[in-house]
Amino acid sequence: MRKEKGQKKGEGPLLRLPSRSGSDERYKHTEPNMQKPSIPKGTRDFSPVEMMRRNYIFDTIRSVFRTYGFAPLETPAMENLSTLLGKYGDEGDKLLFKILNSGDYAAGLSDDEVRQASRICEKGLRYDLTVPFARYVVQHQSELTFPFKRYQIQPVWRADRPQKGRYREFYQCDVDVIGTRSLLCEVELVEIVDEVFRRLGIRVALKMNNRKILYGIAETIGHADKMMDITVAIDKLDKIGLENVKAELRERGLDDEAVGRLQPILEMSGDSAQKIALLREILAGSETGLKGVDEIETVFTHVGRLGLGLPVELDLSLARGLNYYTGAIFEVKALDYAIGSISGGGRYDDLTGIFGMPNLSGVGISFGADRIYDVMTGLGLFPEEVNFSTRVFLTNLGEEEQTAALGLLRQLRQAGIAAEIYPEPGKMKKQMEYANRRGIPYVPGCGSVSEVGFAQEAGCEVCKLFPGDVLGPKMVKGLMAPMPWSKIMVTGGVEPTEENLTSWFKAGAFAVGMGSKLFPKDVVANGDWQFIRDKCAECFSIINNK
Repeated sequence: MRKEKGQKKGEGPLLRLPSRSGSDERYKHTEPNMQKPSIPKGTRDFSPVEMMRRNYIFDTIRSVFRTYGFAPLETPAMENLSTLLGKYGDEGDKLLFKILNSGDYAAGLSDDEVRQASRICEKGLRYDLTVPFARYVVQHQSELTFPFKRYQIQPVWRADRPQKGRYREFYQCDVDVIGTRSLLCEVELVEIVDEVFRRLGIRVALKMNNRKILYGIAETIGHADKMMDITVAIDKLDKIGLENVKAELRERGLDDEAVGRLQPILEMSGDSAQKIALLREILAGSETGLKGVDEIETVFTHVGRLGLGLPVELDLSLARGLNYYTGAIFEVKALDYAIGSISGGGRYDDLTGIFGMPNLSGVGISFGADRIYDVMTGLGLFPEEVNFSTRVFLTNLGEEEQTAALGLLRQLRQAGIAAEIYPEPGKMKKQMEYANRRGIPYVPGCGSVSEVGFAQEAGCEVCKLFPGDVLGPKMVKGLMAPMPWSKIMVTGGVEPTEENLTSWFKAGAFAVGMGSKLFPKDVVANGDWQFIRDKCAECFSIINNK
C-alpha cells in the first residue's frame, strides 16, 4: 500500500470515506473520539458456535416438553408494570427493569414525581415467564381448554448484580399446567426433570419442599405473621450459612426463642421418609403444615414407584422466595459443577386471582438455559456434531469445477446434509484454512501434491485422494516419497479385487473407499446380505495379507 500524502511515518493506513456533501474526506484508521463498542454488563453476545450449542439445549428441552403434551406459547418482552409489581416479593420488585415512557414523559410532572418514576414508567421487562403466563390465561380464558398445558422458551430480565452464573438477561424454558390441583402434575414435572437432564448428560439432584410446610414451621415457632421473612432468610442457607441466616432472622424481628426452635428443623438429617415422619410430630398442631406433609409424601410415593435415576430429596431450607408459590417447590442442582440452581419451580394456587380469575391452581418448573450451557461447557458435554453448521465443504477451483460442484451441493442438501462451496476460486491453502477454522469435518478430495500439502497445513490428518481411477497408484507413491508421514485415503475407482487393492496399499495408501462396490444397489435391494458379508471378508483378507 502506497503512503498517502500527509501520512506520518509509523501511522496506519488512511481510509477514504465519502462526506455527506459527496466530497472525499480522510480519516485515520482509528478516530481519537470513536466510541469503543460494548454491551451492558450482565448481557452477552453469542457466536455461531455458541448459538448452535444453545439451540441444542433448547431443542432437547422442547422435545421433552412436547413428549408430555405441552403446547408452545410466547408473550411480549414487556408487560404493564402493574402486571409485574407485587408478584415477586420486595426483593424481586427491586430487580424489575422499568421502561421509560416514550414521548414527552416528564411534561407536567414535579421533580419529586420524576424521581419516583411511578408516573414515567408504565411498562417493564418481564422478570419471569410465570406471571405473564397467568396474565395470558386470564385474558384468553374463553379460548382455552383446562387443564391448560403450555411451554415457553424466551428471555427474561433482572436488574441483578452480574457475577458468575448470574446474568441480567437470560433465557428461561418454562413448562406449566394450570387448571388442576392434582399432584400427578408434580410427579410429571419430576419425570420431565429426569428426562431433560438425562438427555443432556448432566448429573443432577432434585430438591423439594412445600410452602405449606414452611407456613406450618412459622406457625409452630409462633411467627406465622412473619412467614415471608422466614422463607426469604432460610432460602439463603446454602449461600450464607446457618449463623448468618439466624442473624438475618433476628434482624427481621424473630426473637432468640423462635430462632432456637427453628434451628433443629433446618438441621434435620436422615432420608426423606425419616424427615416426613419427624415433621408430622413437629407440625402436629398446624393443620396447614400437616396438609403440606401429606402432599409431599404423596409425590415422593409416586416418584419412588417410577424407578427414576434422578435423586429426589426433601430439603426444608428450600423456600424459593417468590410470593406466589403455595404448595410444592422444586430446585435442581448440578452434581459435578459448582453453580447455582439450574432449574426451579413450584405450585401456585391463586396467581390468576390477582387478575380477576380466582382459585385456578397451577404448577410449573423453569429450566435456566444459560446456566445449563455453562455446566455443559464446563464439563465438555456437547456432542461433537453440535460444534459445526456445515458438514461438507467443496473447494472452488474454477468455472468447470463450480458447475460440477453446484450439482453435488444440491444432491447433498436434498439428502439433508449441510454443505457449502467457497464462493470464489482461490488458492487451495486459503480455502482449506477457511474450512479448518469453521470446523467443517469433510472436504472431499485432493488431486495433487500441493493440495495434500495445503490440507495437512490446515490440520487435515487423513487426505482423500479423488478420483483414484484417474490418478492411479503412482500418484500415491509419488506423494509418499516426499511426505512419508501422510495418510492417504483413495476413493473413486477402487475395485474389491486382489490386484487392485494390492496395488493401492503397496503404493502407500492408508485406507480406501469403495462403498458402492461392496454394497451394490441391486444387492441391497434384493437383501443379499450374505454376498455383502462375503465380499467384505474377502477384502479384509486381501488387505491383511498385502
